[in-house]
Amino acid sequence: MGKSLKDIKFSVLDLAPIVQGSNPGESFKNSLELASHAEKWGYHRYWVAEHHSMPGIASSATSVLIGYIAGGTKKIRVGSGGIMLPNHSPLVIAEQFGTLDAMYPNRIDLGLGRAPGSDQLTARALRRNNQSDGSDFPDQLDELRQYLKPYEETYLRVRAIPGEGTNIPIWLLGSSGFSAKLAGELGLPFAFASHFSPDYTKPAIEIYKQSFKPSNVLEKPYIMVGVNVLAAETDERAHYLATSSQQQFLSLIRGNPTQVKPPVENMDELWNAHEKAVVYQQLKASIIGSKETVERKLSFFLEETQADEMIVNTQAFSQEDRLKSYEILQSIVMS
Repeated sequence: MGKSLKDIKFSVLDLAPIVQGSNPGESFKNSLELASHAEKWGYHRYWVAEHHSMPGIASSATSVLIGYIAGGTKKIRVGSGGIMLPNHSPLVIAEQFGTLDAMYPNRIDLGLGRAPGSDQLTARALRRNNQSDGSDFPDQLDELRQYLKPYEETYLRVRAIPGEGTNIPIWLLGSSGFSAKLAGELGLPFAFASHFSPDYTKPAIEIYKQSFKPSNVLEKPYIMVGVNVLAAETDERAHYLATSSQQQFLSLIRGNPTQVKPPVENMDELWNAHEKAVVYQQLKASIIGSKETVERKLSFFLEETQADEMIVNTQAFSQEDRLKSYEILQSIVMS
């Protein structure tokens, strides 16, 4: 017998969206408000994602935002979904997350990815040299994990203080098989970006399970999947609200990212047939609709993935609609 929605954990993935006519300060207030509600509603963790040079996303200084969210909440786990490790020195990340863990003990998660979280030009601007294309990610990860071990185990000449001796959970994030295999081999929990790489979800999960080796972190595989969910009073209302997300992806594929735009009545006035097909392909795993529709589609998605946890991204122009969507979801999966 498979899992039901109430058998698994649900969490929140936040990109700190900047809506048209707003600013990062408003985005951060909205994120903290959502995190406070998520904590009250029983969501398990609240992750923010590293993106750069994106007018509609305010979470570029991810570690700083994690501190702000953790400081404004009491018990929900807060972390990165994820930190793009090739953009950073492993020592700096060890120090930053060691600091966060010292401030908010047993509440901080460190999710790591190997993509740039931006275009190549921005990636070069972030890095002190242009060598890292993500291929050295396993070495970077190993270096980071060494810094976080107790000093008595490593006697490293360079020490992460704060950082060493902490027990911060490390997750690997991925949208392909590379991180799935690495997470399995290291016995780490794995989070797959189903919300923007839907076609590779099942193959990546299979790779992770097949390559999994028990470790001092996990005895058996632990899989979290990302999913876009937009719930509203009716299917029609939800699909109308979802046009904000469609416009954001449209601006991305046109190479001109924008702030999050208000919903529109007719997307066909904005895109051509090819663009429509590309956006639909990218967002085809999105779950949009009324409470009943969302529950049915989520149950099917869980049946397909057998995930242990789902982390939900909800993109809506209005903060009120975003909160409402997470509240409807809570009534489905936690009541």
